[in-house]
Amino acid sequence: MARSHSLDRVRNIGIMAHIDAGKTTVTERVLYYSGRVHRVGEVHDGAATMDYMEQERERGITITSAATACEWKDHRVNIIDTPGHVDFTAEVERSLRVLDGAVAVFCAVAGVQPQSETVWRQADRYHVPRIAFINKMDRVGADFFRAVRTMQDRLGANAIPVQLPVGAEDEFRALIDLVTMRMVSWVGEGSNTEQVVSSIPAEHLERATAMRHELLEVAVSTCDELMEKYLDEDDLSEVELKRAIRQGTIEGKFIPVFAGTALRNKGTRMLLDAVVDYLPSPLDFPETKGTRPHEETETCRKPSDDEPFSALAFKVLTDPHVGRLVFVRVYSGVVHAGDQVLNARTGRKERLGRLLEMHADERTDLKELRAGDIGAVIGAKTATTGDTLCDPKHPITLMNVDFPAPVVHIAIEPKTKADQDKMSMALVKLAEEDPTFQVRSDDETGQTIIAGMGELHLEILVDRMRREFGVEANVGKPMVAYRESVRKTAEAEGRFVRQSGGRGQYGHVVLTLGPGEPGSGFTFEDKIVGGVIPKEYIPAVQKGCEGAIQTGVVSGYPMVDVKVTLTFGSYHEVDSSELAFQIAGSMAVKAAAPKAGPVLLEPVMAVQVVTPDEYTGEVIGDINGRRGRLESMDVENTTRTIKAFVPLAEMFGYAGDLRSRTQGRAAFSMELGQYEPTPPNVANEVMIRMGSTFRFA
Repeated sequence: MARSHSLDRVRNIGIMAHIDAGKTTVTERVLYYSGRVHRVGEVHDGAATMDYMEQERERGITITSAATACEWKDHRVNIIDTPGHVDFTAEVERSLRVLDGAVAVFCAVAGVQPQSETVWRQADRYHVPRIAFINKMDRVGADFFRAVRTMQDRLGANAIPVQLPVGAEDEFRALIDLVTMRMVSWVGEGSNTEQVVSSIPAEHLERATAMRHELLEVAVSTCDELMEKYLDEDDLSEVELKRAIRQGTIEGKFIPVFAGTALRNKGTRMLLDAVVDYLPSPLDFPETKGTRPHEETETCRKPSDDEPFSALAFKVLTDPHVGRLVFVRVYSGVVHAGDQVLNARTGRKERLGRLLEMHADERTDLKELRAGDIGAVIGAKTATTGDTLCDPKHPITLMNVDFPAPVVHIAIEPKTKADQDKMSMALVKLAEEDPTFQVRSDDETGQTIIAGMGELHLEILVDRMRREFGVEANVGKPMVAYRESVRKTAEAEGRFVRQSGGRGQYGHVVLTLGPGEPGSGFTFEDKIVGGVIPKEYIPAVQKGCEGAIQTGVVSGYPMVDVKVTLTFGSYHEVDSSELAFQIAGSMAVKAAAPKAGPVLLEPVMAVQVVTPDEYTGEVIGDINGRRGRLESMDVENTTRTIKAFVPLAEMFGYAGDLRSRTQGRAAFSMELGQYEPTPPNVANEVMIRMGSTFRFA
């Protein structure tokens, strides 16, 4: 079967932006004008093609990245519409990993918004070439040049306008193309809006000419040959200028900026032209690097149908009609329906039963997928996000996708016994789909703990459990897993004596309990001399001591970093037994602990906050208010990276608080640092909540 489009006419792009900047609206117009859909679906009506989940239509936001494809000027454009909310950042992360280019959408009123910065950093990490679209030029307060300045100031981007808007707000009526030096205006309303191309009016010609020279000066810097021609002739042809802009865009030297209002159908067709003209094809990246499975040897694949097959699985979706769908980007070779492929991570071969082209939640069967294609496969039963599917005879592992660790944890339990099994199955399937969603069981509290990127993220997942899997669940908060230790050494005696008419029980030990080395957990030392306790009973004493510290002595939390030294004791030739000495050892530890300066240890998290300069004081003040300890602060461009240690008990709700304090522009991550002593006043509050009468000094 012949390729429908040559590789140089394929564009794999993503639409990325802050929430409510208009990504999905832009995508809807692109699909309409390319002929992929015949009716424009509006987000505010809950009818957008790309927002197909019930939760998306109810809330008017994009939750999951949706793939589609269209054709424009004899080019095939594969599009992924990504979410804008920070809780769903993993959807953006895995989409950018497999895309060749991206359209960054910005609001003409707000310019660069908080999540715009996050997705921009993600695109930087994967070196994705971008063009920018300043949307909502018809809104009150729209200012094209201010929006461009926010790109330059907040993102450090070399943003260069390729269009000059004529008017703004209610007066927005045309765009001047600085490449062709023609003006494009519109006639009609709604989806029937027609483009009208005309010469530039005299009142705008001077400014347009000046901006074109700025564009030329930046563009020719990408090519010495064009630079020489520009210096000689002070101009370039349309073809040469487009070539220079394309080269600079692909090399990441500058960001071409376009304008329009997608809701009013103005500027999106010119944006599609820009996608075709300036964003890269798979051939613009000469090879994709990888390694041989389980080896460090580097290997690579060229973007060609003649190379061995290799593809990266970037998304897993459980479809109620066809089962498990794995979204893949093909980097080399061809795969046919029914072919057997190798999962490089697991080493297992799997047969791909069906190949699908996705249009949001609609599926079209394909006979094959070729290099540069984005599609879905059925049959890759063990593949997860980041796995490489490849030719079994030519294995390769492509670069994986890195995801941030979950930052919000909550406890969940089924409402009825009937929900228990359904909940377990639902959690497994949801965790397969979403690599930032984690499930674990807390051994100490018995709770099922689910973890995600934010409260909205977990709210959506709980809602999906209810709707898709029929699981009703109670949702609460998890408990902090404290620990106990001691600061001093104390001696105590444990004597266990029982007489019941026949053979009795007798065990007697004397031991000291004291602090151990940090990280040592529990250590036991035998200093018995003279055989006052026979050697066969020593392991029983140790077992009894270990059992006592596992269940806690003062607060019920396990003891860590303690040392027990067995110094003396006695035994009875008839009544002594291993059980008696085990109980005696446990009794001695419990007697010694209250005298050894007990202390409650709390988990302290290593927290890293990336924030714009202007919010540094707010962030540091908040960390101090949470009993945090500042470790370091690094400056990079207009952002600061703050590293601190903060008790986990103070971090609940931090994601929301940080967003409100920084207008959502800061991001943070945290992981367990170490356990540290809890201040007595805080420790006593914990004891009061537990109903314990013990108080720490």
